[in-house]
Amino acid sequence: MAHYLAVIEPQEGSFSAYFPDLPGCVATGTTRDELEENIRAALQRHLEGLIQDDQPIPESRAFAEFVMVVPSHT
Repeated sequence: MAHYLAVIEPQEGSFSAYFPDLPGCVATGTTRDELEENIRAALQRHLEGLIQDDQPIPESRAFAEFVMVVPSHT
């Protein structure tokens, strides 16, 4: 089983997502649930395509965290 970071971005009336470690692997959906279904399918197809093309499966290296900043008032 492989785990990859998916960056999910709300758009106007939809959602989109991409994997930083897998260029070209993207998905969209009109709802969050639809996007989650589509992004899993996109990841599966992408990895299967790499295997079929005898390409290496990239290691999952991306990560995310929230960074809090308190703006200074001038």
